[in-house]
Amino acid sequence: MAGHCRRGLLIILSSPSGAGKTTLARRLTSWDSSIEFSVSATTRPPRPGEQQGREYCFCTPEQFSQLQTKGNLLESASVFGHLYGSPRAPVEAAIESSHDIVFDIDWQGGAQIAASTFAKDTVTIFILPPSIGELRRRLELRGKDSSHSVDLRMCKAKDEIRHWSDYSYVLINNDIDETFETIKSIVIAERMRQERQREISGFVQELLDEFRTEKK
Repeated sequence: MAGHCRRGLLIILSSPSGAGKTTLARRLTSWDSSIEFSVSATTRPPRPGEQQGREYCFCTPEQFSQLQTKGNLLESASVFGHLYGSPRAPVEAAIESSHDIVFDIDWQGGAQIAASTFAKDTVTIFILPPSIGELRRRLELRGKDSSHSVDLRMCKAKDEIRHWSDYSYVLINNDIDETFETIKSIVIAERMRQERQREISGFVQELLDEFRTEKK
């Protein structure tokens, strides 16, 4: 769907844990093969079923620190006692080749990218749960966390939600299919913004030049 006449987009999806951002990010990459998923580096140990380089690039705190020191991370944050960060090189390569890249990150990382040199390439989307009770239900149903971990995530959710107004688009995820269709519409519209189309000014000039040769 994406041509080579524009820079790629940095699509930031943020939400409290359990509100749906990871599912929505994965759906975007399935919908359009030109959208890549930004695989974060993390010091968190892998959960059952997770693979190195697919869900995350798992690394030691020392390795993570080296990435930060060398400027190889576009953003980084500490979440639930573990470090997370987005490698810079894949992002730069993607947007220059007209590929969009989607980030499943919290508000801290989103703010860093939105304030970076890629600010004009960035589209920020915040996903809200329909209710706090539903958010807890979703966290418990997914079965990834202990009851204590769920409680911690619920506490963190309050702080996360407070940053909703920092985002360009804010969606209430009542229904995952409807929310995904809305996100698709946002991406399609953002791709067509005038400043993102590299060749449009040249095409307009060609149209204007045609007036010189048009037969009266």
